[in-house]
Amino acid sequence: MDLHFTSATATPLERATVDAALQSRQAATNLPGRRHLLLPLLHAVNERIGWITPGALNYVGARLDVAPAEAYGVATFYKLLATQRLCAGEAPRVLHVCDDIACHCAGANDVCAALEGALGPEGATKDDRPVWLRSPCLGLCDRAPAALLTVAGEHSFAQQVAPIAPSTATALAAQSANGTALTPAQIGGPELRLLQRVGRSDPESLEAYREANGYRGLRRALELGMERTIAEISASKLMGRGGAAFPTGRKIEAVARAPARPHYLICNADESEPGTFKDRILMEQDPFAIVEAMTIAAYAAGCEYGFVYVRGEYPLAARRVAAAIEAARAAGLLGTNILGTELRFDIEVRRGAGAYICGEETALFNSIEGKRGEPRSKPPFPVDVGLFKQPTLINNVETLANLPPIMRDGAQTFARTGTAESTGTRLFCLSGSIARAGLYEVAHGTTLRALIEMAGGVPKGRSLRAILLGGAAGTLVGPDALDLPLTFEDARRVGTTLGSGVVMPFDDRVDLTAILRRIARFFRDESCGQCVPCRVGTVRQEEALERLTNGRESSGQRSADISLLDDIGRAMRDASICGLGQTAASVIASATRLQVI
Repeated sequence: MDLHFTSATATPLERATVDAALQSRQAATNLPGRRHLLLPLLHAVNERIGWITPGALNYVGARLDVAPAEAYGVATFYKLLATQRLCAGEAPRVLHVCDDIACHCAGANDVCAALEGALGPEGATKDDRPVWLRSPCLGLCDRAPAALLTVAGEHSFAQQVAPIAPSTATALAAQSANGTALTPAQIGGPELRLLQRVGRSDPESLEAYREANGYRGLRRALELGMERTIAEISASKLMGRGGAAFPTGRKIEAVARAPARPHYLICNADESEPGTFKDRILMEQDPFAIVEAMTIAAYAAGCEYGFVYVRGEYPLAARRVAAAIEAARAAGLLGTNILGTELRFDIEVRRGAGAYICGEETALFNSIEGKRGEPRSKPPFPVDVGLFKQPTLINNVETLANLPPIMRDGAQTFARTGTAESTGTRLFCLSGSIARAGLYEVAHGTTLRALIEMAGGVPKGRSLRAILLGGAAGTLVGPDALDLPLTFEDARRVGTTLGSGVVMPFDDRVDLTAILRRIARFFRDESCGQCVPCRVGTVRQEEALERLTNGRESSGQRSADISLLDDIGRAMRDASICGLGQTAASVIASATRLQVI
């Protein structure tokens, strides 16, 4: 049965918007069916009209043969897609203000207070005035506090703004300016591999990339052949940099050996872990490296088509990666007969729309396929049954970015840096109570103390109270952990994780209970609601934490709530479908051990 959301019909402008977006996408690929175009079409309507009207939703469903009720379920899944009018006018403006961990510490609440005074409460709509909304982490923690301005209409655009002051926020929300330019990141570190071109080479120039060792890795891979390329990657002992730390060579080999065809490749650039911004900087400042890396991985795994799934809050990264893909294709570095060989591979950019859960690999598959971004049960694993039920290789940006230097310089050169179990360098995102927030590349085995000192340490006159490792899904450690070597094995030994590379110190001015409440609210909001342990557990965890930190509990009530938090955390860890629920209590549990609450 074809279920209709309403009997509304699309306007001529809405139909033209959908038709144009559909035409531009249809000729690009031979992917199965048309439903996978649902999210791109919803983006197109949202950016042109300012929201997804019932008529436009019906028309999108009709063009893709998707029941509008199902399309509505997808549209309402994402925070950056509006299914109700937020503001009127020819160019509706929405300012998303990050109030997550780093921005909270940097004064985001002052920015929100100024916007409330100038424009009214969060989400308030009045005539054609701009609307402001609180947002989870925008991946701009190195320049906190941060905001994302989106302007719909014929000349729609999205602009990151960071750092943002209260006065800047109110002016930006009301004016037509695109905002302020972002400054290059502090990259630090004496052993640059992944960041060697950042700030030194034009990220929009293929020629500049080639002059800075670009495409030497792909050429060597083609010379070695598929099996020896896989062997080289395996010999490097490269582990995944997204948090799971799975051997990259083993994953590539599993996809290469999968008999079903075709094989797909996905660069997971849905970097939404609070405190993390490394993948954004790589995409913005060195996009050709990502294209080359994906081509190497595709060659080794036998993939003919790939996606870069970029989080919706990264407009500059999406534009630069798309431009790099176009330039590479024009130069014969994508498409057919790459570098004069039989290699056939192409890439397209798919943008997320504001859903942390889509960083989970199977939820990302569903998102690309035009479904709600809810995780799938595993097994089967992506290497056997992934995107469109085909073998799929998926890695995050930093993991893939290591492939060109491995192939260019050799596995042994790569493995000589770091430790025997944690080879190579690692990108760490430093923010919070730190003198020089930024992205730092250091060899595995560098101590936490040395890394923090490299970034200038905590502000003068303040004392270090705790350090968040791995982001909201990580753990808190105390000052006694400063001599911890930053390796996978040492992190496991002390019960913590390197996660996505977040290192966020907190000094004695920071209200850690407020940070913990924000983390609990983050997981409550970002749970997809599919499984009971996570859907219920994240809510109950937040409630118990609120009671514990409001200062009005008796000792008996306090003991009961701490015990309850432990039970909730265990249930979520053992019974949730995906990593969100399994790690949603990690920081809270570590805070209990540190007696922060």
